[in-house]
Amino acid sequence: MTCASCAARIEKKLNKLEGVTATVNYSTEVAQVRFPTTVQPADLVAEVVKIGYTATFPPPPRAAEPEDPPTSTDRARALRQRLLISLALSLPVIVLAMVPGWQFDNWQWASLALAGPVVIYGGLPFHRAAWTNLRHGAATMDTLISMGTLAAFGWSVYAMFFGTAGMTGMRHPFELTLTRGEGSGNIYLEAAAGVITFLLAGRYVEARSKKEAGAALRALIQLGAKDVAVLRGGVETRIPIEQLAVGDLFVVRPGEKVAADGVITQGRSAVDNSLITGESVPVEVAVGDAVIGASVNSGGRLVVRAARVGADSQLAQMAKLVTDAQNGKAQVQRLADRISGIFVPVVIGLALATLAFWLIIGAGAAAAFTAAVAVLIVACPCALGLATPTALMVGTGRGAQLGMLIKGPEVLESTRRVDTIVLDKTGTVTTGRMTLTGLVSAEGAAADGDPEMDVRRILRWAGALESASEHPIGRAITAAARADHPELPPVQDFRNIQGLGVQGTVEGHGVLVGRTALLEQCSSPLDQQLMQARTAAEAAGVTVVAVAVDGTARALIKLADTVKPTSRAAIAQFRRLGLTPILLTGDNQRVADEVAAHVGILPQDVMAEVLPAQKVQAIKDLQATGRVVAMVGDGVNDAAALAQADLGLAMGTGSDVAIEAADLTLVRGDLRVAGDAIRLSRRTLAIIKGNLFWAFAYNVAAIPLAAAGLLNPMIAGAAMALSSIFVVTNSLRLRRFAPALSDPPAT
Repeated sequence: MTCASCAARIEKKLNKLEGVTATVNYSTEVAQVRFPTTVQPADLVAEVVKIGYTATFPPPPRAAEPEDPPTSTDRARALRQRLLISLALSLPVIVLAMVPGWQFDNWQWASLALAGPVVIYGGLPFHRAAWTNLRHGAATMDTLISMGTLAAFGWSVYAMFFGTAGMTGMRHPFELTLTRGEGSGNIYLEAAAGVITFLLAGRYVEARSKKEAGAALRALIQLGAKDVAVLRGGVETRIPIEQLAVGDLFVVRPGEKVAADGVITQGRSAVDNSLITGESVPVEVAVGDAVIGASVNSGGRLVVRAARVGADSQLAQMAKLVTDAQNGKAQVQRLADRISGIFVPVVIGLALATLAFWLIIGAGAAAAFTAAVAVLIVACPCALGLATPTALMVGTGRGAQLGMLIKGPEVLESTRRVDTIVLDKTGTVTTGRMTLTGLVSAEGAAADGDPEMDVRRILRWAGALESASEHPIGRAITAAARADHPELPPVQDFRNIQGLGVQGTVEGHGVLVGRTALLEQCSSPLDQQLMQARTAAEAAGVTVVAVAVDGTARALIKLADTVKPTSRAAIAQFRRLGLTPILLTGDNQRVADEVAAHVGILPQDVMAEVLPAQKVQAIKDLQATGRVVAMVGDGVNDAAALAQADLGLAMGTGSDVAIEAADLTLVRGDLRVAGDAIRLSRRTLAIIKGNLFWAFAYNVAAIPLAAAGLLNPMIAGAAMALSSIFVVTNSLRLRRFAPALSDPPAT
């Protein structure tokens, strides 16, 4: 397939079969087909072959799939080889044609020898696609390229063998004169070779920037554990993950990934599910609780009985969600193809009209044919192939400087129509890390009469104690303590009470840090003031850790996934761009409402406690109401939704899966860059439109000259050069794009 119209043609053909429902995606080159038992899979392939394309069945999943060489890389390599050969051959042809002083005797035959392989070998992808389009009554950019270059080359061959262009001593003077002639002395080899080379350069740039089909799935596969410690006969045996079976018992040590979905049979711990569910706070688990494959064990040793492995696991189901979302995503037909679909029939009609006109007035067959072919030659603008890639190169280069990566030209078509932007919470609007947000001291707890100093001392002791813990909440407390006290005191008699907290001796004081249930077990219950503070904090979605010193509850430490300081400014920028911001998160409703209120998102635009599959459905529901949706996320749980959205933006600080599934990557973790990315994309699209207009305009202006029989090779070459120069200089204007970043408002 060479364009989105190819995908539409295949889709239409497959859907004509009784009972068949097919969706064909141009970017991923995958057809997702539902068919009844009366239709055989081979019948589907046969239908695709009938209309000039090829199809194969996907290979079964393999463990080595992440290392498989990507198809897009092979294509880019083949295009690069074709481009280099064409460039080396066409450069002398262009120079000889444009510099009369270098035209030696019989230079035209040397040009023919050099230009021939360029038009035939270099232009083969265009000719092949044009033939396929012709067979189905369609016209795209490939049709225009093939028609124009073959006309220029064919006329040159005719003029050299049957006209006067092949005579020794023939010269092409550099003059833009309008003289009518029968054209047998004119050759257009430099136009044919130059156009092919220019367009191959454009295709190569696009091939390199095109999103690699299946990259998101490979990234998902790599997320899972590669091997697992299985308990067999009470002995741990490490085996490849592919050999794990349902019912097997396996061990998960602190810091390791859970190998498969299962149920805990031994141990207690905290499990970090943030990549899967988006929940920012680690979940406490014990015997009988379910755990998800690829989540991370943050605490103690666990023994898990495998319940779902391989394709049945939640990770594999998420991979399927990403595949389905990518396959179902509407592909925008390129502007150049849409314009060519109208332009090509018009040009052919003009060429036939020109031929008929000159024959009717009796100018002779040679003059009539010359004018008709000249119309075809001048209608092929080489700048057409540069219009998108040059703007894309400059735009993506400027974007990279500002912290954003645009993955391909199809992305830009979506940005101008986006009216809704859906935001993941954890790691996107918020930092994605637990941070200390406040300390509450028990009334009269300060023995030295200085409550502030007492709270700081308690934090110092709690931080020292938690420095020996592996729990994410413990690490957050230690980080906050070290920010105030870089040197923490040593800890004696440290003890980790799984699922509840830690205890030990710090500077001669017995310190207990953990859940309120732990303090109650140790006869250190919260007083009324601390109990009220805890209730209020938890109602606001804040995680609360209690601290007891020497058997008395002394303080509460409040922790939360804090909002990024730039998020509020980003939301305001989205509104200025005409976008409606919506918060979509797997976190609980209280936390989501609190974050939304802080950044300025309306309560009715908050969707909380949403699972990955439900995120995809939420995007689909918005699209079903006519909205064009952009999605910003960073986690594995966002990947399918990013692929489903009309425009997916991934935070570069997030997971590889999210980045691969998205259309745009925001290198920095600043949400304001998303607004700038949409602005830059819209500006780049406007430049591309301008490029396409002028790429055609220069050549359209010359069509009347060709129809009048006044076209000489220099005018054709000048039109080609001027349109290319304009496209490049117009694209360079994108280098002046400035971000709309501003310092976040004081809060």
